[in-house]
Amino acid sequence: MSLALNAHTVKGVLVMDMSGRLSVLDQNYREAVLQLLETGHRHIIFKMSDVSYIDSCGLGQLVFVYTSIKNMGGSMLLLAPSRRVRDLLKISKLDTVFDILEDETPLANSGTQVA
Repeated sequence: MSLALNAHTVKGVLVMDMSGRLSVLDQNYREAVLQLLETGHRHIIFKMSDVSYIDSCGLGQLVFVYTSIKNMGGSMLLLAPSRRVRDLLKISKLDTVFDILEDETPLANSGTQVA
């Protein structure tokens, strides 16, 4: 199963729902984010609760996207990563790089901004 992306906006912030596998075989993630950046989106939340698998290339894509967003003055959050993804982020120490929200509650509160 490849990665499926579905975008919607919550209080002016773009939320990308991700489901499936983020791997070397799937390049649409990086391309989709680059297109969003070209159209002016700078603050993006990636909801990862339905991401079942990430390989090393997928981690590299996350880092590339994070760097691209930061270089354009934007910000990125990972929302509710699945247990498997969360464990991989911890093992790779990327949990210290990415801002991670465990649930959507802060998004429902008014005035919530992407860090």
